[in-house]
Amino acid sequence: MRLDKIIARSRIIELHSLTLEAALGELLDSFIAKFPDMRRETLLKGLLARESTMTTYLGLGVALPHVRVRTSRRYILAIGRSRAGIRHHGAMSKERVHLIFMLIAGESARDTLQILASIGRLVREQELVDSFVSAPDLDTLYERLLGGFGGMRPMQAQQNRVNRLMIREAEHVAKGAGCSATMVFGDTFIGGIEPGFLLPKGKTILVTRNPVEADEDGSKFTDAIQVRSFSSSRMAQLRSALLVALTRGLISFNDRICCVGGITGSNQFDTIVVAETEREFQTLLSGRASDLLPEDVKPEVLERVLAVAIELAVEGREGRPVGCLFVVGDTAKVEEHTKPLVLNPFFGYKEEDRNILNPFMDETVKEFSSIDGAFVIRGDGVVEAAGSLIQSGSNGINLPSGLGSRHAAAAGISLAANCISIAVSSSTGQVTLFRRGVMLPLTEKRR
Repeated sequence: MRLDKIIARSRIIELHSLTLEAALGELLDSFIAKFPDMRRETLLKGLLARESTMTTYLGLGVALPHVRVRTSRRYILAIGRSRAGIRHHGAMSKERVHLIFMLIAGESARDTLQILASIGRLVREQELVDSFVSAPDLDTLYERLLGGFGGMRPMQAQQNRVNRLMIREAEHVAKGAGCSATMVFGDTFIGGIEPGFLLPKGKTILVTRNPVEADEDGSKFTDAIQVRSFSSSRMAQLRSALLVALTRGLISFNDRICCVGGITGSNQFDTIVVAETEREFQTLLSGRASDLLPEDVKPEVLERVLAVAIELAVEGREGRPVGCLFVVGDTAKVEEHTKPLVLNPFFGYKEEDRNILNPFMDETVKEFSSIDGAFVIRGDGVVEAAGSLIQSGSNGINLPSGLGSRHAAAAGISLAANCISIAVSSSTGQVTLFRRGVMLPLTEKRR
């Protein structure tokens, strides 16, 4: 769902309260009279109950309170801005809330976690959040929200002679090589690709670190893939982008893809690459794309785990490198080969609250990444355990020298169960995926 479709100007207000409870009351008052099937006190009680269990503060001055209720509407989104700042309780209580995105979801809504995750990714961009808070009036804020939520922020790509030439040549290369699609790496440009920029003909896939969606009318990019990359190398996102496109079904195992990009932030295309999907993943697959992703693992779950792993590899924790292991899918079989090293910190919580797609889980997972052992994650994203010792054995697995017990455990469990394991190296910062005992490095080593 496009997030801009659930924004209404009438539900965007200036907040005058100094406490979170009072601010939530203001937001409810902005629309409650229009929905007679809803009760203000019931909604407020539900919102506060969730707040007491787990803070909905995301950081950067943004809170995302939400609750499920019986209503004929799938979603109601109310947005409040406070210039003075609102007090809240939580690990970052010294920071003040300046933006509140309050989501009311109907019980029949099936993609609530995806909506929350989309909003959570959007408001992690400091520049975008600052533009919301600094909007001179609510009408301007509404326009900026529509632009941000619709992936239509002002962008700065220069359509100069060289860039036009590279796009034309990419078309010729794609046609001559029999490519089924062209990937355009938008992070080449500061801000991304502007509307109206010359694009190759045929199927085009935008690859970017920013949370965007392909245009619904199909007039620009056919599809869009968000892949975080912290490297300035040319098209550093290439292998991860192919992996995500393959698991989503955007490309197939036998496809040939033309890729055009350049150095991140250079504003200049300078590289055209023809990628053979089969060659990139032939060690992992047995001739079928379905071999890559276990049947019970949702593509969006794998994407989210990869994003968290890459962020941990780059950011570490409290200034220190962190090594960790994620095991995704075939949980029943995986648990036969694990035992707890510590009390399970996720035991007893509702599945929705411990789902990796939930944006409030990011900091929780990163905090527990310092615990020895692995995260065990179901294919639908529910985190079953942290701090689990993998006892699968690694006999017959040949790993490159320099890789330790974490990578051996990742390789072993990917053989013992129909799962995917992702290891983050504390020494090199490299993120490596394992499937059926075969390793696939997804990021380059830390220099």
